[in-house]
Amino acid sequence: MYTTASVFFKTLAEAGITHAFVNWGSDHSAFLEDLHRQRTEDGKTLVEIVTCPSEYVALSAAHGYGQVTGKPAAVIVHVDVGSQGLAGAVHNADRGQVPVLIFAGSSPFTANGELRGSKNEFIMWLQDVPDQPAIVRQYMRYVAQIQSGKNASKMIMRALQIATSQPKGPVYLWARREVTDEDVDDSTINAVAPPKKWPSVTPGALTPQAVETIATALANAEYPLIITANVGRNPAAVPLLAELSSALAIGVISCAASSVPLPASHPHFLGYFFGGKLPYLPNADVVLVIDTDVPWVDVFDNAPRTGTQVFVIDSDPLKRTFGFSHVDADILCTADAATAIRQLLDAVQMLDAHTYTTKVHARAQTLAATRAAWRAQLAHSETLLAPDGAKPSVALLLARLREAVVAQTPSRGQNVLWLNEAASASGHIWNHIAPEAPGSMFMSGGTSLGYVLGGSVGASLGARVAGRRYDLVVALTGDGNFLFGAPTAAYWVARRYDTPFLTVVFNNRGWFSPKYSMRAVHPTGLGSAASGDKLTVGFGEEHNADYAGVAAAAGGAWARQVTRADELQEAFEEGVRVVLHERRCAVIDCIIESI
Repeated sequence: MYTTASVFFKTLAEAGITHAFVNWGSDHSAFLEDLHRQRTEDGKTLVEIVTCPSEYVALSAAHGYGQVTGKPAAVIVHVDVGSQGLAGAVHNADRGQVPVLIFAGSSPFTANGELRGSKNEFIMWLQDVPDQPAIVRQYMRYVAQIQSGKNASKMIMRALQIATSQPKGPVYLWARREVTDEDVDDSTINAVAPPKKWPSVTPGALTPQAVETIATALANAEYPLIITANVGRNPAAVPLLAELSSALAIGVISCAASSVPLPASHPHFLGYFFGGKLPYLPNADVVLVIDTDVPWVDVFDNAPRTGTQVFVIDSDPLKRTFGFSHVDADILCTADAATAIRQLLDAVQMLDAHTYTTKVHARAQTLAATRAAWRAQLAHSETLLAPDGAKPSVALLLARLREAVVAQTPSRGQNVLWLNEAASASGHIWNHIAPEAPGSMFMSGGTSLGYVLGGSVGASLGARVAGRRYDLVVALTGDGNFLFGAPTAAYWVARRYDTPFLTVVFNNRGWFSPKYSMRAVHPTGLGSAASGDKLTVGFGEEHNADYAGVAAAAGGAWARQVTRADELQEAFEEGVRVVLHERRCAVIDCIIESI
């Protein structure tokens, strides 16, 4: 017997969906029945089912999967309450532009047995809300109700087509239980929509006028600067950006990065920044902003100097889903970054090199000196302890971790995936880990903390699909973020599906970010000198959770707490060994300076 659920899974499989991260409920009777039909008839399911005891973990896992593969996974949740359980992971998928198909069942619309699937439990009245999709609608690229098995396949393909077109993002489908349990015949099953006829939209390009204007301005500038954040979401764009930077000696900085924009060793790369006063911007006479949500924060006197030409290239340069966003720009271009950079490279080759060679040489010398000074500052910071003389500074901690990963992994750190979600320490992580390869470090791209634990599970599964077996997956998080990530569910899933990863917790005993924000607004206020505990943003020493112990209890993780800098090397080396050779998670709780 086939049902709409049969159409659902067959359509997903033929569209290339390999995994569904699920949290089942009473609305999924047809799904559970059809999955067992598949096991009985074929010995396996069409799509691999990953059971997730937390919806937030499920969507975060799909997020990590999408970042590694560039393709969507499915997430299946339960009625309105499961849709709410997705929580901030919905925001992350939206802002991170990650394609994912979310499906939620809904309470039956009949109550007297008129159809199979009619209401038969008291909860189904309580969960029958007026507008279930409203819970997530403002974050979705597309929302639709499946109302019949006859056209379910086309509804699913339309959703996937939108999810995978720029700007990519999540889509939400929902259906009543009677609809998912509707019988369909062989002709409906065999008429599943062919994926080849539902392509994603071909990425856009720059107009010829924009190409000429931008290329000429970059070539003739005294101090051109490229600002980016998300260009590395398409790994193919990274070597192109490196080539453009090299060809014209253009400095590149990354502001609130979500992916690797340029190898850290590139001679013109000048670092990662997360807010505050931007260096280099005051010197620039031409600024090219590529795939960046917030290139600079105005209140820190970050506006480019008068007369600077500013060009913006983005899949959505107006940021239509932001309440307010504006950059004083000369040209705004809707275009795919890789396509646009290739156009600029071609245009540069057509220019008369004699007109800008001298400037390029001078710019290269300036960048070399600037980069050397920046790298020296980083190296010095990696020698420093915390003020108490015993705990590590964040920079020293990261240096020891980087060294341990290089020493312990077969690729000497080259085939390692880093997931970065340490909030106030995120910039330090980017600059000190210094990732080289495209796609070797990710942040969620959003601001809902907790993504990194589920994201590590999904990234590991995605790596298998993509044929890229990482030596190691490392999750870098704060103590507050760790709790947000539903760790009991995340580590249970990691053990259940053999996706071990190393977690390093930067434990400052609270949330530094709200304290930082308060100080920025009230720098001399009464709270400016108060402790984290007094401000109610600190967890304190007596009440601090045993983070590593939580992972050990939930998922059999190896657990260790480190309180001194001289304990780091041994702990990191053992943690890496456990993940590589014992195939289980390792969690190292590193005590750093308290807030």
